Amino acid sequence: MDPFRADRDPKPGGGNKNFVRIPADLPTAPQLLGEAGYETFLTGKWHNDRETLLRSFERAETVFVGGMCDHTAVPITNRAGVVRGDESIVGEGFSTEIFCDAMVEFLESRDQSRPFFGWLSLTSPHDPRTPPKAFREMYDAGKLSLPKNYQTEPKFDNGELEVRDEQLAEKPFKEEEIREHLAEYYGMISHQDDQLGRIFAALKQTGVEDNTLVIYIGDHGLAMGQHGLLGKQNLYQHSIRVPLIVAGPSINGNVTSDGLVYSLDINATVLELAGVAQPRGLTSQSLVPLLRDSRAAGRQELFSLYSDCQRMVRDEEWKLIEYRVEGRSLIELFNLREDPDEVNDLSRTLENEERVTKMRRRLRAWQDELGDDFMLLDLEMTPGAVCS
Repeated sequence: MDPFRADRDPKPGGGNKNFVRIPADLPTAPQLLGEAGYETFLTGKWHNDRETLLRSFERAETVFVGGMCDHTAVPITNRAGVVRGDESIVGEGFSTEIFCDAMVEFLESRDQSRPFFGWLSLTSPHDPRTPPKAFREMYDAGKLSLPKNYQTEPKFDNGELEVRDEQLAEKPFKEEEIREHLAEYYGMISHQDDQLGRIFAALKQTGVEDNTLVIYIGDHGLAMGQHGLLGKQNLYQHSIRVPLIVAGPSINGNVTSDGLVYSLDINATVLELAGVAQPRGLTSQSLVPLLRDSRAAGRQELFSLYSDCQRMVRDEEWKLIEYRVEGRSLIELFNLREDPDEVNDLSRTLENEERVTKMRRRLRAWQDELGDDFMLLDLEMTPGAVCS
């Protein structure tokens, strides 16, 4: 699937600045599963267009249509409300709890004669970081360690230093304030972990625990002081390398893989394990070999982007990030095996000049393939240099 075919729909609603509109001719994984007889269900955050929700999910309850909200005052609707265009109402309780309530209720009430696909999309640990009191008190901020790559402020302008996330703490950072943010962040994650336990208990209680594939994945990580940043609007490992845990039938529970994968590879994985054919033309690749054998290979390289100012390419060892801010370009190069925290930028070393050139060419080839015309100049710039 071409990611540049998803465009923005500026319709307001539910604390949402805009929706991502998915072209109608691009089938979603739950849509294909539904067509194959699966009962499909959604609860939690939905940041895409109305039509895609309706064609993807047979049932939808306690849905937040938007990007972010107060965790104790979540605007929610259901499938019927989406069909009618009803205004959302404020749900009672904490976001993670009301979404998990809806998933448990679905598991207990679903059609037992049909297989099912349930999508639980949590808004935590997205800010505002306001975990329930008991979970915030699990962490003593004063005793928390700062990240190894902690900086009081960024070394340069990455093109997104004025975004909301970066305004949640004054720069240069104060260590005690960052520790407070970490305590709140960890509290949100621990509360999420506690609530997910209810989902697993419901799977066991309803007798489908041993016949259900469970996938847990995040969509980003927060910097929390790393590289002098607070939010997710960057291409460092702490923000783009997210957790991915898969358990269930046909999965080797002893396998841990460092293979390179995209989150979009979940689509092909789910379809293969469900016995549903993947449409031609999609770039999703099944993770089934990796889930069964730790020696299996992942992708050879990964690419990523953020907005109109950051692009990235990496392989198993090396990673290059390129920035373009106010007409100027800057690159960083890291050896992830020796420097997983991305502290030492090696783009200025002469021995890596050829490597930088080759990686930038691979990045350009990927951009050409996708029709991304961002930053197609300066291919011969000097490593580490800033170019106008």
